[in-house]
This record gives sequence, C-alpha cells and structure tokens, in this order.
Amino acid sequence: MVKLLAEIAPLRYELKQYRPRQSIALVPTMGALHRGHLSLIERARQENEIVVVSIFVNPLQFGPNEDFQQYPRTLERDRDICDRAGVDVIFAPNASEMLGDPNTSPEDTPPASLRERTVVIPPQSMTRHLCGRSRVGHFQGVATIVTKLLDIVQPDRAYFGQKDAQQLAIVRRLVADLNLPVEIIGCPIVREASGLAMSSRNRYLTDEQKQEAAALYRSLCKARQIFRAGERSAAAIIATVKAELSAIEAIELEYCELVEPTTLKPLETIEESGLLAVAARVGLTRAIDNIMLHDRQAIVAIDGPAGAGKSTVARSVARELGLMYLDTGAMYRAVTWLLRDRDIPLDDEAAVEEVVAQAEIRLQVPDDDPQAPCQVWINDRDVTEAIRSLDVTAHVSAVAALGCVRRYLLKQQQRYGRQGGVVAEGRDIGTHVFPDAELKIFLTASVEERARRRHQDLADRGEGQIGLERLARDLQERDRKDSTRDIAPLMKAPDAIEIDTDGLSIEQVVRAIVDRYRDRHL
Repeated sequence: MVKLLAEIAPLRYELKQYRPRQSIALVPTMGALHRGHLSLIERARQENEIVVVSIFVNPLQFGPNEDFQQYPRTLERDRDICDRAGVDVIFAPNASEMLGDPNTSPEDTPPASLRERTVVIPPQSMTRHLCGRSRVGHFQGVATIVTKLLDIVQPDRAYFGQKDAQQLAIVRRLVADLNLPVEIIGCPIVREASGLAMSSRNRYLTDEQKQEAAALYRSLCKARQIFRAGERSAAAIIATVKAELSAIEAIELEYCELVEPTTLKPLETIEESGLLAVAARVGLTRAIDNIMLHDRQAIVAIDGPAGAGKSTVARSVARELGLMYLDTGAMYRAVTWLLRDRDIPLDDEAAVEEVVAQAEIRLQVPDDDPQAPCQVWINDRDVTEAIRSLDVTAHVSAVAALGCVRRYLLKQQQRYGRQGGVVAEGRDIGTHVFPDAELKIFLTASVEERARRRHQDLADRGEGQIGLERLARDLQERDRKDSTRDIAPLMKAPDAIEIDTDGLSIEQVVRAIVDRYRDRHL
C-alpha cells in the first residue's frame, strides 16, 4: 500500500531508512494523473528501488488570470493510480507546508505574499521565449518549487516529461548550475490515439475540441516532413505549422517557435538540432506540444535481453540501410576483458575508474561479412575473440552496472551518434544512450529459444559442451541482473516497437525493421 505523507519531516524520516542502500526516484506532478504521468512512474519504478510521487498544485507558477482555482485536484484517484503502479510514497503537501504561509490553502488564489520570499530565478535567456513570453514569473515559480522538492526528497533521479520541454531544459540547467546531486531524466511524450499530447488540462476539452487540438501535433508532423526533405530555415518550418493550424477556426495560436534544445535560444536555421514548439488556445484551454528536429541521419536503437539476436540483426540492418553498426555490447565486453586481464576487483571503484579512463576502444565491422563479429581493439590490442569467452560473459553484467564504466562508455557511444547514421544495439540504447533515436526496436525471445541460439553459437565455435539447461539458467540470471541493476536497467522504451523473434528467421526480423525504417521516411 502506498504511503501518503503531507508533511516534510515525516517524509524525510521515511526516506532516511532507505539511504544509501536503495536508490530513490522522484516524479514531481501537480496531480490529476494520466498515462503520461504513468509512463514516468513506470520508468522510475524500473530504474529505482523506491519511487516518490509528489502531488502539489504550485501556486507560484500560476498567473493572476490562470486556472489555479479550477485546476483539477483528484487526490484519492491519484492515490489509487499510484498504489496500482507500485509507488512507495506520495508526498502531497499543502501550500502552507511547502511555502510556510499558515494562512494559505491549496484552493486559495496565490496572494502576493507568496512571492515575497527566497526564489530561484532561471536565466532570462531561457525564460523570455516560448511559454515564458506570456507566462511571466511562471518558470521562477517552477524552479523554486522543483528546487525545494529536490532538497526535501534528495532523490538519485528525477523524472520529467518532454511535453514540458522548456521546463525540462530549465530544470537541467538549474541542477547543473547549483551542482545538485541528482540525475534529471526526460521521458518521451505520451499521446492519445489522435496524436494529442496527454495533459491534465485535456479534461477541460470536449470530445470535439480534443480532435481539433490534435491539429497541433499534426502541424508539427507536417513541419517534420519538410525538414526531412531538406528544409532547414526556421521561417519556412514555422510557416508550415501556421498554415496547417490556420485552417482550424477553434485554434488560437499563441506561439510557434524554433529554439536550440539546451539553451532555448531562437534559431534562424537548424545546423544540428532544434526544438519546434507550439502553444495554442482551444476554447478556454491552453495546450502545448513540441517535437525535436535533428539535422543528422537517423539513429536506429535496438534493445532487448541477452540472446535475443540484437547483434546479428543490428549488423544486418546497418548493412541493408548503409548505416554504421555500433556494437555497444562489445565495448562493455572489452572493458570487462581489460579489468579481468589486469585482475582489478570490481569493488575497487577508484582502480576501475583509473583503468577505464585511460582505455581506448576501437570498433570495426568487416566490410565483406556483416554476420562476422565486430572487430574490437582496446589499447591497440585485438580482443575480438577474447571478449566472447565464458569468463567475460559471466562478468560483463556486473561491469556494466558500474557507474564509472557506464559514464565513460556513454560519452563514447553518444559521440558516435552525434552525426547519426548509426544502428546501435544493447540493453539501454533506446532508453538511456539514444533516447531521441528516430526508430527504437525492442527484440524479445523466450529463454528457451535464446538458450538454443547460444548453444548453437557455442557449438559453431567448438564450445558446445555446455548443456541447454545451464545456458537457460544463466540467461535467466542475466535477465534478472540486467533488469534490476541500479544504473540503466533493461527495459522497453515507451515508444519502442516490440518484435518477438521466436520462430522468425534473421532475414524476417531484419526485413521487419528495414520496412519500419522506410515507412517512416527516415
């Protein structure tokens, strides 16, 4: 049963018992939970032992003519949703608890006294555009309460939706500038069948207005089409959105802007990437939406458990599409081999970090045989065969769980992906390494099928003496470790396409992925 706490002191006491043995996640919300919130909670649940959901309708982020009093408050329903989603603690303070004003309740219109206190002020360059242009003081209120929540909960990770892209960028900047020890994780927008981005305010809309509001996403998709066709001018991209929306009388466009995703500065042309964002009124309801535009070739991210065929499929897909194959699993295996070769204990984090920081990994796929193993060098030593040994296989999950290893390899992998044109596979490619990949695939297969494939692979290499039952047990244990590790556990990205490879040939799986790629005109 989820615990519901309304005061700071009991919350801190509750969370103290979990530190430092268990990781803590925070999902900040204003309640009225929907499937978008659930996607944040589910990811937090998969990546952490303890999940805290805060529910606080923040008066500091509402303007005098906004919907503070009308904003939906559904605590009992939210509590039931959190309970079923496996949330450990709900923190639902009132305004007095969060802001220190004994005369304030959550239902009150924000009095001026609430703003006469210490506040967190984001950089003006990040608040003068997009929603900040019309919602003066909004992001100051957001930044102040988010900072308070991060201080109160002290989570290892905090989860925010990409729908509020300006908020996400500001929170990331806030955390970096204030050196707060928390990882900010942005999660993809969850949409209704019409394409309308999920929002608590959608309940204000009639069914007809919801269909009309879906034009926001449709307009963004039109802009993405001309971008993929080669258009890089902000003026032309924005004009496409406005032209699409102008045909919908019920939509009153507030803004359409193209900005740099990290700094939020306006762009005239897209050189690397751009955030295309819109806000509009549909009736009395304000709706926002956005998409990312990357001036690069597409990234195809293939995730899935060990033995699901990721490596073979990824190599073949890359060959078929003329893209680079990035074998991230080989990179982790290379580091594992290096640590085993030097007899470095995995619990000696300083020694591990020193070795990893000095390691140089180079990958190359043979041009004449896409099915051949990726050739791997570490510190100029060819370890292509050595990293496939049973010893490396037995230890690679433990090495992959080490924070210093993942940080080092994450930078290397993202450097490969900066220009796109990459097919990458692993167990956190779509969720952690390339969360903005244009196409995400999650390959699955039964343990029995994966054990059979592994047995055949070993037999082909003259190591077929290991029985199927042992291989199945090893794979089950590998799945458990990969799925429960603290850092970037195995999970399916919300926007990934799942393909069960049981009974399918490599060629069939490859064709399914290539067809998806081409259907999306990537």
